[in-house]
Amino acid sequence: MDWGMKNRLSRIIKPDTGRTVMLAVDHGYFLGPTTGLEDAKSTIKPLAPYADALMLTRGLLRTSVEPSVELPIVLRVSGGASILKELSNEGIVASMEEAIRLNAAAVATSIFVGGEYEKRSLMNLSKLVDAGERYGIPVLGVTAVGKDMGRDARYLSLACRIAAELGAHFVKTYFCEGFETIVSSCPVPVVVAGGKKLPEREALQLAYNAVHQGASGVDMGRNIFQSEAPVAMIRAVRALVHENASVDEAYKLFNKLKEESPKRRPKLQEAAASFD
Repeated sequence: MDWGMKNRLSRIIKPDTGRTVMLAVDHGYFLGPTTGLEDAKSTIKPLAPYADALMLTRGLLRTSVEPSVELPIVLRVSGGASILKELSNEGIVASMEEAIRLNAAAVATSIFVGGEYEKRSLMNLSKLVDAGERYGIPVLGVTAVGKDMGRDARYLSLACRIAAELGAHFVKTYFCEGFETIVSSCPVPVVVAGGKKLPEREALQLAYNAVHQGASGVDMGRNIFQSEAPVAMIRAVRALVHENASVDEAYKLFNKLKEESPKRRPKLQEAAASFD
């Protein structure tokens, strides 16, 4: 791994803690206007100062993030399918040259191990890694989980190891029982997805369990921007990930900051989603 790639990764996974708090706001590429992201610019702006990286599409980056923001960008470059069809039928929708133009620190693509279009998604990752190696751009392999795929340690270990073997520089997956076996068998850093919206304390417990069982941080979306107090929530997650706060300490911080925060608008009906 050359200096440029190491430098970009170090902007995402902080060297002083070896961890990251990524904010996932890329849901619209297959879900459309997800609850909490209808006005993405207003959602992202107050959260950005507390994230280590933003994960989003090029369209959202151009329209909803101020160019003055210095936050590392993990650019979602896979797509082409929606919740109305087969999600595993993705292609690469943005080139590595485009990622460079957008000053991305990394690019991300999903793999659908066991899905109908498994091979296509794995070839997408392989080709993206080739391009990333040419330009020094790290690639995040996202182990997407559809409705017919498992979320146990056996399946996720398989998916994460395949992603790493094909050259992914870091991997995003789900937390599950036996998570330590996933981390121990994956030779690159593993970041945990937040998944579906949980009560705040449960989401904090998930983040705590993940990093204390070997994850290099979290990439949370709905559990932050759909929270009743999103800024309070991301700050509580940061306390867990970077300051080794306990769940009780983080939840206490969340409640304290929630009282100081403006109330979030009432929740709308959210479309079904399979992953952050």
